[in-house]
Amino acid sequence: MRERAWQKFRSSGRRGIRHRAVLAAAAVAAGVMTTGALGQPTGSDASKPDAVRQGLDSLVRDDGVPAALASVKDREGRTRTYTAGVGDLATGAKVPTDGQVRIGSNTKTFTAVVVLQLVGEGKAGLDAPVETYLPGLVRGENIDGSHITVRQLLQHTSGLPNYVKYLADEPRSYAPHELLDLALQHKADFAPGEKWEYSNTNYVLAGLIVEKITGHPVAQEIDRRIIKPVGLRHTYFPAPGDTKIREAHPKGYDRDASGAPLDVTEFDPSWGWSAGQMISTNSDLNRFSSAILDGRLLRPAQLADMRTTVPAEYFGRGARYGLGLVSKPLSCGGVYWGHGGSMTGYETRGGATEDGRAANVAVTTQPTDGTVMKHVDRVVDTALCR
Repeated sequence: MRERAWQKFRSSGRRGIRHRAVLAAAAVAAGVMTTGALGQPTGSDASKPDAVRQGLDSLVRDDGVPAALASVKDREGRTRTYTAGVGDLATGAKVPTDGQVRIGSNTKTFTAVVVLQLVGEGKAGLDAPVETYLPGLVRGENIDGSHITVRQLLQHTSGLPNYVKYLADEPRSYAPHELLDLALQHKADFAPGEKWEYSNTNYVLAGLIVEKITGHPVAQEIDRRIIKPVGLRHTYFPAPGDTKIREAHPKGYDRDASGAPLDVTEFDPSWGWSAGQMISTNSDLNRFSSAILDGRLLRPAQLADMRTTVPAEYFGRGARYGLGLVSKPLSCGGVYWGHGGSMTGYETRGGATEDGRAANVAVTTQPTDGTVMKHVDRVVDTALCR
């Protein structure tokens, strides 16, 4: 979830999470992280080094991420995939090509697309108050659902407090209403529409609106409206209590107090729900971003709404936030559109351009040093500008 994903989880000692610090530390000491050919692309011209490969190699070698993965699509639709590092520090297993990862707040873009589809169908209104769909639910100190619009939820201008700040130390399953209740125990951060501030609570409410309007789980609507039509064969919304990643994947890691790596791959992601619960691959994220921009998922009016932005420097210099979609400037001119995600054990960055380019990069840890994520962003820029 784009801010540090559940800080309290990160400091809780990971009770109940499989913990391999000793084995992992031994693997690093033995040089496992440098075995094999780092960053080798697969596909055509696989033997030719390029800047994307070099960028991934640097993330592993210089920034210390266990593994880095990338998928890059050019204007003609040709795709190259890359891996660097080690997929499992305990065994030294290779990084799976285009492996599945937890995509965190990229989930918000899926949720936003479903809401905007409902707007296009005349079943929801962007400027309708949340109260219209969830009567009596959004109430708290300086919080009133009749004064917050659907648009303000999707654009993070509602002023609602971010429930992630108040999650308990012990990882467990959460129902969406529990997440909302955590937020509503605290006063509003600001009046609706007054400014922009990132809050996962907005997208829990967006998911609840989808469920109220359709009568179906938000996961089912995302699958029916986006995943199946676009052909995202490696993307899914895990059920509460589903702690595993279904397909081939690199392990996700954190660090204990001594700095030793911890395997945090398996956990219940229900605390993310429609704001951050999904699993995907870099190539599927490329396909999804491209499908948004080329009009396969939204009608022109709703796509225009989605790309109407406000400044959001939180995502980097020059970044702007639309409705579940971020625009970021490219060093070669123009912008790309995507989101990015932070979830326990994984970080993802990337997006697509209007002329058909797309790139996504994932690393298998949540770096505490913001410089590392700037380096990840640089790899995305390199991939889209080369």
